[in-house]
Formats: sequence, C-alpha cells, structure tokens
Amino acid sequence: MWKEFKQFAVKGNVLDMAVGIIIGAAFGTIVKSLVSDIIMPPIGMALGNVDFSNLFIVLKSGLEVMPPYASLEAAQKAGAVTINYGIFINALISFLIVAFAVFMIVKSFSNLKKKEEAPVAAPTTKDCPYCLSSVPIKATKCAHCTSALSA
Repeated sequence: MWKEFKQFAVKGNVLDMAVGIIIGAAFGTIVKSLVSDIIMPPIGMALGNVDFSNLFIVLKSGLEVMPPYASLEAAQKAGAVTINYGIFINALISFLIVAFAVFMIVKSFSNLKKKEEAPVAAPTTKDCPYCLSSVPIKATKCAHCTSALSA
C-alpha cells in the first residue's frame, strides 16, 4: 500500500494539482484584498460612506454592552449574536471575481484545444492508380491516361 501511495504522490498530475492549489490559494488572498481594499471602499463611499464589512444585524444583544454597536468588532466583543451580511457581500463579490477568472482561463484553454483539434479538410483530389497523376476526387476517368477509375 505504501508503494502504491508513493507512485500516486510522485505522479506529475498530483504535483501539478498541488501547485495549482497553492497558486489558487494565493490568488484567493489577492482577490480578497482586491475586493475589500480596492473595490468596496469606492462602492461604500458612493453609497454614503458605508463600510460593507461593518454591515450586520444584531439577533441577540451582548451581556456587557447594549446595542447599538458602532462596529461589528464592538458587537462581537460585547458577545452579541449577529448576522454579518456585509462580510457575506464581500465574500460573494470575491467569489464572482474568482469564478470569472477561472471561466476565462478555462475558455482560453478550450479555444486552444479547439484550434488544435480543428478537423482536417477532406481531400479534393486522388491519385490515378495507373499513371499516378492527381485527378479530382469525383472523376471517373483519368484526364491524363484516360483509364477508368473506381469510385
């Protein structure tokens, strides 16, 4: 069993997959930063200085401090139970960006594969078996030696 596992783990596909997962995780952190640090601040500013990461609904107030809470962090410190829909909006936008990037990559590879698999054009000529001259594929008689050609 150990030998089979070693063979599986050393295969190129497994290593390629591991590299892909590591790069994907790094890409995810970049997208998360893009959303929370670059995309959402202007959107929040356009909507009246809304910080999406601080959008939440209090389900149950905390024992130490009563609502309203100035921020999500303050609500969590007070022990309040919250629905953090602002963080969900950020995560949703991050997901859409990652999904679109993956879609574009897959689409690019599909287009490359289609170009590689382009069908070969059907031949338009054939060789006469008697004189080896090239004649149209639909010809029934060779134009060079006048031999009858089989279909």
